[in-house]
Parts: sequence; C-alpha cells; structure tokens
Amino acid sequence: MSKLAFLFPGQASQYSGMGRDLAEKFPAARRIFESADVALGFSVSHLCFEGTEDELKLTENTQPAILTVSVAAEHVLEENGVVPDYVAGHSLGEYSALVAAGSLEFSTAIKLVRNRGQYMQEAVAHGDGAMAAVLGLAPAEVADICKKAAGNEVVIPANLNSPEQTVISGHAAAVKRAVEIASQSGAKRAVVLAVSAPFHCELMKPVEKRLEADLLAAKFSNLRFPLITNVDAEAITQGDEARAALIRQVCAPVRWEDSIREMIAQDVRIFVEVGPGRVLSGLLRQIDRSVRCLNVEDSTSLQSTIEKIAQARSETAEA
Repeated sequence: MSKLAFLFPGQASQYSGMGRDLAEKFPAARRIFESADVALGFSVSHLCFEGTEDELKLTENTQPAILTVSVAAEHVLEENGVVPDYVAGHSLGEYSALVAAGSLEFSTAIKLVRNRGQYMQEAVAHGDGAMAAVLGLAPAEVADICKKAAGNEVVIPANLNSPEQTVISGHAAAVKRAVEIASQSGAKRAVVLAVSAPFHCELMKPVEKRLEADLLAAKFSNLRFPLITNVDAEAITQGDEARAALIRQVCAPVRWEDSIREMIAQDVRIFVEVGPGRVLSGLLRQIDRSVRCLNVEDSTSLQSTIEKIAQARSETAEA
C-alpha cells in the first residue's frame, strides 16, 4: 500500500481566523488551543482567531500561532484514524512534526518556538537583514548568483523549496544585489519578502547559541514514526537526533525539495499539509505532480481529505 506523509507549514502560512473552525467543532482541537493559552500565559487562541495581520506577522507570535493550529489539526486527523507513515515540517513546521511524532510535548514545543521567534527578532537589527524569493531559476544558478552578489557580506540559498523556487537570505544590501542579478539572469520573479529576520543563514548564529541551551534543557523522546529533517533530508527516529537537527536547522538551508523526494523514494504517494494555508501544497505540485496533495486547516478540508484518503486506499487495495 502506498504511504502517507503529514507536512507541517512554517512562517508565511498564517492568517487571521486560522484554526477557529476546528476549535469550534472539535474538542480535540479546542484542548490544544486551551493548552497553548495556559503554556504561554496569554491568549494564543485570540491571536489566531482575531489577531491583526501585523500582530500575526511578528515572528514571536507567528511561530506559536502556526504551531498551535497545526497541532490542533493533526490531533483531529488522528482522532479520525488518519496516522502518517512519515512527517516533515518546513523550518518552524519541524517542531509541529515532532509533536505529531510524539518526540516533543506540545507545552514544551510552544515555549521553544515562542523563544525561537523572540531570539530571531532580536538577532539582527531591523533593516540589516532580508530574504527574497527567486522563481524560475535552478537552485544551482541561484547559488552562483549569491556568490556573485555577496561581496564581503552574507547571502545564501536558505530555502531550497522546489525546482522553481529558492529563497535567499542574508544582509539586506547583498540580498538586494542578488535580486537584481537574478532578474537580469532570466528569473521569472525575484522579490524581497516581508519577513522580520534573515532566517537560515549564518546571521542567525546568535539564535543558534541561545536556542541550543533551551533545546538541551528540553526532553526529546524517540519518534513514533520517522521524520525527514530539513538539514539532511534524511529520516530520523531518535530523540537526540531530533534535537541536534533543530539546533543545526537555525543557520542551515531548508532542503525541502530533497525532503519531499526522499519521501517519494520511500513510496509516499499521499501528502497532507496539516495546518494553515496551502504553501506546501503549491511547492509539492512544483516538485512532483504524480503524487496526491491534500490539506487540513478547517472542518471542510478535513472531511474532504479523510474521504480522499479512504478512496485512494481502496483504489490501491483493488489494484
């Protein structure tokens, strides 16, 4: 039988109202929101359901909010008998994946990502760092452009998202130079992103040091099912491996395309994006259109996904 993977989104998937429908209709989801509010001592629920775009855009808010919605959606899926063979998460989403896999307690994970967001906001002065999406050029071409643009500054491929999309990160001036070179080199689009810090590059070294202390103090259990890590695009099942991957992840590129291809190589044919938005679904279509791509962010998408998984599995059984 073909296998199933859960994919958990990272930053930029947030929107006001996310998770409200799940919390209203499913006690399992509501319990996660209540747990988030208690763990952080403020209303994460209010932030998700009614927060303004500006509030949700603050990295220290974005990270716990997306984690909460993603874990709530995963709990409802599992309550309905849908359990994955593999999990993976894009950057922040790796924390959601580890909660789903039973390696991290939710109350631990939400405190970790709240701190992670604060550390990231504090690491680089506003305006000094930037990120940009480059569309329509091969990842190797983007890497060459970054080398040309760097000068004495930092700019590197930070998210290797798909054959068509690479996100770069580094000093603002170097990122701007890379965007100009990419545009001249035939990129379909090269655009600076509205983010509060230059993630996944060496400018995040102060974050790595601070977060490492938090991660070493946190309890990581062995995983119920394998996680494909961002840093290596390889499966892990041990708690210590999960912790080490999260430490390395801060400054290392997110190898998302490689992660998806690794799961496909392991016979995953159904992917479910679990949490707000459909960013990862869009990337999946750019990587391989032959696999099924579903999502769960509210009761409607949940019902549709449960039905489509059952249908796909009955078709496979008959084949």
